[in-house]
Amino acid sequence: MPSIELVSLVGASLLLISVFSSKLATKVGIPSLLFFLLTGWLIGEFGGPELRSPEIAKFIGDFALIFILFTGGLDSHWPNIRPVLWQGLCLSTIGVFITMLLLGSFAWFILGSFSTFSLGVHGITLTQGLLLAAIVSSTDAAAVFSVLRSSQIALKGKLQPLLELESSSNDPMAVLLTVTLLNYSTGGDAAFLEGGMFLVLQLLIGIAVGYAAGRFMVWLLNRLGLSSAGLYAIASIALVLLTYSGATFMHGNGFLAVYVAGIVAGNREVVHQHYISAFHDSFAWLMQIIMFLTLGMLSVPYRAELSSLASVAVAISLFLMFVARPLSVFISLFWAKIGFKEKLLVSWVGLRGSVPIVLATFPLAAGIKDAGEIFVLISFIVVMSVLIQGFTLSTLARWLGLAEKK
Repeated sequence: MPSIELVSLVGASLLLISVFSSKLATKVGIPSLLFFLLTGWLIGEFGGPELRSPEIAKFIGDFALIFILFTGGLDSHWPNIRPVLWQGLCLSTIGVFITMLLLGSFAWFILGSFSTFSLGVHGITLTQGLLLAAIVSSTDAAAVFSVLRSSQIALKGKLQPLLELESSSNDPMAVLLTVTLLNYSTGGDAAFLEGGMFLVLQLLIGIAVGYAAGRFMVWLLNRLGLSSAGLYAIASIALVLLTYSGATFMHGNGFLAVYVAGIVAGNREVVHQHYISAFHDSFAWLMQIIMFLTLGMLSVPYRAELSSLASVAVAISLFLMFVARPLSVFISLFWAKIGFKEKLLVSWVGLRGSVPIVLATFPLAAGIKDAGEIFVLISFIVVMSVLIQGFTLSTLARWLGLAEKK
């Protein structure tokens, strides 16, 4: 068993490497999650602990996701959201669903038929194709805005709050679709109607529990009368975990519940509000670092599959960026008074990030067929999205005349 000194040394080194790589990522202009993933991969590749347990990775990812989503809700300010509420909700629900249908059908075609003869990889069913697409259907707020911050630009008009709302609120929809399709995949004879009812039930219970928990959180924190601000932060952690577990035990979606609770709590006066918000921002960063180091180590056992899946992953990534995402945006916002250039930029600001990689551990933990291939494909799609869309986002915004200096 390793000594506490060795564990402390390794842990401190990894955290410092992650912090400095985040600084480097800001200068380069790409989200730091790539560096975290690369660090985890290098650890497993060159003599470090190689993680082979999807269950452990999923547990760590789930725990991290609870606080990442809560912090996303906590940072969503109602005055900024209100003018673009319906546009953002359409993108985060209808847009995610359309992306899943289009990308899932394409993945099923290319992996189910063409790839069998030309690329030598296993075919997948339509349900597995939709599952893959559901996992990667949400955009990442942290990835989008780290690129904007590093480029020293702001988007004109209501584009910034619209993208903030969409990328913060579409994760629960992706989680709902992923869990529903995963239950269908492992349930054998489950009907799609039952899956749809399960989705609606999880949605309604998650929203209801989240709203009630957010109001209770505000009420309790304002009446605790504790002697230290740090104790309020600890109490908020307990309340977030209570919200997630309560919604899950009631057969609702716990991830959606904590996000809604974050929105409710973040838009009301709470004692030591700034301290609690800063604490959760730091805690969410810690969760992201631990999560991506873990997922980077998990990817090492599946590196052999990368060569056979690379061409398919490129094709799926390009289809997502140039077909599925733009179509989902234009269809979702056909009614909105938003110009063509604005819709075009929203289509391109579809960076994938932390949530898809966490969700990619769900099929691994469930032991479904070809789960390893799905994990590799998702990881590749996220990396391609961040590299291609991340590096070109500020250039496209300037070219369209939708960027301004901060």
